[in-house]
Amino acid sequence: MNVELEQYLVFPECSIREVMVSIDRNSGGIVFVVDQKRCLVGSISDGDVRRAILKGIQLDVPIKHLLDEGAKVDRRPVAAQNGTTGAELLRMMNEHSVRQIPIVNAEWQVLDIAFLSDLVKDYELPLRAVIMAGGYGVRLRPLTDELPKPMLPVGGQPLLQHTIEQLKKSGFSRVDLTTHYKANVIADHFGDGRDFGLQIEYIHEDSPLGTAGALREVEGCDGPLLVMNGDILTQLNFRALMDYHRDHKAFLTVGVRQYQVQVPYGVIECDGTAVTGISEKPKLSFFVNAGIYLLDPRARNYIPGGQRFDMTDLMQRLVQEGCPVVSFPIVEYWLDIGSPLDYEQAKQDATANGIVKPSVTIGIV
Repeated sequence: MNVELEQYLVFPECSIREVMVSIDRNSGGIVFVVDQKRCLVGSISDGDVRRAILKGIQLDVPIKHLLDEGAKVDRRPVAAQNGTTGAELLRMMNEHSVRQIPIVNAEWQVLDIAFLSDLVKDYELPLRAVIMAGGYGVRLRPLTDELPKPMLPVGGQPLLQHTIEQLKKSGFSRVDLTTHYKANVIADHFGDGRDFGLQIEYIHEDSPLGTAGALREVEGCDGPLLVMNGDILTQLNFRALMDYHRDHKAFLTVGVRQYQVQVPYGVIECDGTAVTGISEKPKLSFFVNAGIYLLDPRARNYIPGGQRFDMTDLMQRLVQEGCPVVSFPIVEYWLDIGSPLDYEQAKQDATANGIVKPSVTIGIV
């Protein structure tokens, strides 16, 4: 405990945008809402914020709107009285599936926060990661004539190394890399992963199997499986993704990114031949596939073996079978390096010490 408490406390009048910044800074995936006397009123999780974004709620709306919508004002979050033992805190966390519990006094004033990571040392995410690193990178030629796209230098090190180091910091202990084009360049750099603090295994595709086809080849995995394209630079909070996936009991959680397009003309609205209105240069907003997925073990049963199969095919199959597929809006820094312009942007945004652009972003991509 002895946490910097102020990073976790917000007032009901704070905006959703301000809460996003607080959650990003504290890295705990949650903030606790208190009144002027610091008495516990409610909580806003990372998942609450992302669900609000999916609903189209504006980021400048006060969070009391979310509290009222979820009726959290009347049912305070799980809290423990000051003096509660570590064993009891662990029991409460297990019972309520939370990783942190506020410590309060008799008046429900927040005094501290207990964290699972403090009570259970060496806590790791119960996840494996698979990074798709076998593409040809055709659109980046001639840069990819000698190097596979995930090995292009960004901030003084290969793009793929940024992702692997981030996974290590997030608690992953094993990463599987699917390879095809110039696979030896990747294997020679990363080896068995011990120099990077985790275990790395390779799934070599003699012929490309798509973005999902190789997942049936992942062995010894009976838990959630994180799948990422190898050409992404991001600061995604992987713990938040796991919590969101678990809360929704999803077969497949799909990372999505808000993408806005401004129409350069006035759009005429018609009913038959009659003009009913005009929107001057409107912005159209969509959620697009961000190339990051979290799979329940059951989802892998829907992937055929030994043939090309993409994640979009898996999504369609699961939806058709009535399996829960949910979207997870990515509000952190995210860049898909699919063109020379994207690559130049990545080099500007990253250094050997990490990504230098602000991590809380949403809007036009």
